[in-house]
Amino acid sequence: MAWHKRLTNLLRSGRLSRDIEREMEFHIGERADELVRGGMTREAAVREARRRFGNRTFQKERTRDADVLLWLESAAADVRYALRALRASPGFTLVVVLSLALGIGANTAIFTLVNAVVLESLPVKDPEQLLDVTTGGNNSRQGESHGNMSNPIFTNPLWEQIRDGVGKEVFSGVFAYSDTRFDLSNGGLVHYASGNWVSGDFFSTLGVHPAPGGGRLLQRSDDHRGCAPVAVVSDAFARRELGGVSSAVGRTLPLDGHPFDVVGVVSPAFFGMEVGRSVDVYVPLCTLPLFEGPDALDARSRWYLTIVGRPLPGLSEAQVRAALAARSPAIFAATLPPNWRADDRDDYLKMTLGAGPAAGGLSALRDRYQRALYTLMVVVGVVLVIACANIANLLLARAAARQREIAVRLAIGSSRARLVRQLLTESLLLSLIGAGAGLLFARWASRLLVRYLSTGSGSGIWLDLGIDGRVLAFTVAVSVVTGILFGVAPAWRAVRVDPQQAMKAGGRGVVHGEGRHRVGKALVVGQVALSLLLVMAAALLLGSFRKLTTLDPGFRRDGVLIARLDFANTGYKGARLLDAQNEILTRARELQGVRSASTSFTTPISGTSWNDVLVVPGYTPSGFLDALALFNQVSDGYFATMGTHLIAGRDFTPADQGRPNPVVVVNESMARHFFGEVNPIGRSFSVQRGDSTGAAMEIVGVVRDTKYQSLTEEDQPIVYLPFGAGSDAEKSINLELRSGGSLTALSGAMKDLVASVNPAISLDLTTLQAQVSASLARPRLLATLSGFFGALALLLAVIGLYGTLSYGVARRRNEIGIRLALGAGRERVMRMVVGEAGLLVLLGAIAGVLLALATTRLVSSFLYGYEPTDPAMLILSACVLGTVAMGAAILPAWRASRLDPTAALREE
Repeated sequence: MAWHKRLTNLLRSGRLSRDIEREMEFHIGERADELVRGGMTREAAVREARRRFGNRTFQKERTRDADVLLWLESAAADVRYALRALRASPGFTLVVVLSLALGIGANTAIFTLVNAVVLESLPVKDPEQLLDVTTGGNNSRQGESHGNMSNPIFTNPLWEQIRDGVGKEVFSGVFAYSDTRFDLSNGGLVHYASGNWVSGDFFSTLGVHPAPGGGRLLQRSDDHRGCAPVAVVSDAFARRELGGVSSAVGRTLPLDGHPFDVVGVVSPAFFGMEVGRSVDVYVPLCTLPLFEGPDALDARSRWYLTIVGRPLPGLSEAQVRAALAARSPAIFAATLPPNWRADDRDDYLKMTLGAGPAAGGLSALRDRYQRALYTLMVVVGVVLVIACANIANLLLARAAARQREIAVRLAIGSSRARLVRQLLTESLLLSLIGAGAGLLFARWASRLLVRYLSTGSGSGIWLDLGIDGRVLAFTVAVSVVTGILFGVAPAWRAVRVDPQQAMKAGGRGVVHGEGRHRVGKALVVGQVALSLLLVMAAALLLGSFRKLTTLDPGFRRDGVLIARLDFANTGYKGARLLDAQNEILTRARELQGVRSASTSFTTPISGTSWNDVLVVPGYTPSGFLDALALFNQVSDGYFATMGTHLIAGRDFTPADQGRPNPVVVVNESMARHFFGEVNPIGRSFSVQRGDSTGAAMEIVGVVRDTKYQSLTEEDQPIVYLPFGAGSDAEKSINLELRSGGSLTALSGAMKDLVASVNPAISLDLTTLQAQVSASLARPRLLATLSGFFGALALLLAVIGLYGTLSYGVARRRNEIGIRLALGAGRERVMRMVVGEAGLLVLLGAIAGVLLALATTRLVSSFLYGYEPTDPAMLILSACVLGTVAMGAAILPAWRASRLDPTAALREE
């Protein structure tokens, strides 16, 4: 019989039994009729037919076995029996399911993030075919100077050369894009939307379609010099901001003050090319001059575009790389920047193009968190192993309590293999129920983690956290492996019972349990070792995070409001722009509660940076990086506002703003690096400008070192220019206000002040504390989760130790009673039990120390101020573990010492 018919019969078990019964009655009736025709009476013929047919039950079972999938029916019976057994022990079942839900759920939650950030492909047509164009070559100087050579980003002249030349030879479709953000407000408090500059073939190459009723997407005809300002928006943005998909088409969007006509809405499944960021608005690359001036598309030193293509049918990745490399000399020669130094131009001409897989898109979130997520996968995996050890201990104790049941089943003919299968079915069923609960926990926890990251990073993070096939397969695989992991040893131990001894033991429960107790002790030692490893890792990461939050960065992070002012829509230029900026600064200093105020090009730990190569008379650099310094442009009062101490010389004054040869203030590292022990006040230097140098700058002051881009960075040379120095004033500036009062109230006052100067000025408000805190998102995540999982591992180990000691005391009640009856003091009994616990903890701690020394280097890249084998942290972790573990041993020891010897001896 075909397998599918046998499966159908299994699902219609009752009907199958009735069919077999009718078939047997038919055969018996046929035989009886033959016997009647031979002369027998009907009654005698029926008796004879039944006798000749044989055992009806045996025949029925044999027929049934041939008509159903026997192994599946047997497995279903095992599941039904397991469900009854678990229902009979609700407390045990609840504890195990909750433990597994937490362990499997934590693993699934972290894997969901790994899947979304690292493993998932873009929601586009055949993403595995996509290749991103990369660069390589001699980039020791240019990679640092211009930030492009080690990353797959390009200038627009490079993109146009690739698009119009080799791109047509190797790609069926190729596009360029760049991330940006647009302000939707027309002045006042900003209202940002995430955006992409995209070339004309962006959507067609990806195979992305518009949403139903969502107009059209951008095309090649939309992307040409002097193009019309049109835009495509995401489905979510259309519903959130424009009243829905159908009403979005034809609307006008103000993007940084420029009107754009919405021509289409993209399909809901498409979020953009960058994992972790959902794009709201797509605009043609050719509209860049509207925002950045008529020469924006011709800039040869602005690196911002990513290039992705789909190879022509039949072309391999290697062939695409070879073609790109062959055309590289001509492409780079045609786009050579004219104002670079000779050495830099030589390096630029040596660059070569390449290609790499782009199925998963590009992602700053992935670059930042990939290693952290893999580390957390290891951590939650270890927690699950500790939970499995605990559950194995529970199952061993439960198997000891079921020895009489197992002995009876062995005595009536069950094989040991059959019993092992039954017990493993119970373990797997527990694991699968725990996995179901774990999926619910993972769904909640993964979303909570994304919200936590978004809040901590100061910017929204978007991830598709759906339970797809990969996540579901991972959860099922983990649950099956987990069920086998904690079920095999208890099942094997359970069926090794001697039926005769178990039957003699009657209903008193445990017979010879020393083997089980040894296994339980070994599991506890392993739990303690793994727990010490996680406690050590948590201590290092928490200690690193504490150092980062308490270190002195050279400025005071509290009490400072930062207002980002954008004058792009005001029409102000030159002196009028600078006057408006100075007017806002002057009036801001008069606001109630403001102690000091200043303006600057960038603020600490903001993500914005500016560096240049210095030419210092009398100083010979050992290389390109040796002459590099960071820059900022600040007004008078900046150092007082930021709480940065002036060490020597003077601060800027308003008179420094218009000097033809600017004066500068430098930090300690700059003075020490370039001038050694010589007093730098009055010394001059200049900035490299191609093959020449800029105007000489005189040092008038020295301030203490401060962090610039990151709290973890080493102190670097920093040069501060006076605000307004140079030929053109910046259209976007930062205004810093230090206040001893409420920053919320000050925010409202700043909104009113800026609106009174010009309502077209865009305003973005934050605090220095929030800005610094956002930079700590990754160490905060690692510290928080490692601390939680370290505490959970410690709790599981303590529970395991408590359960093992409690079981040992129960098993040795008679022995302890004899000791007490013979005069052993209760303190001695307590010392005996506590000593046994101490030995287990000591063995586990020794193993844990060795394990920690071997593996904590995995977290070394996440540490600040600590070595991965820091002895103080190792001792602290061992002491915490030992103290908590020995605390858990007190209660079983106290119970052992309070035994009534008479009652204990009577049980024998």
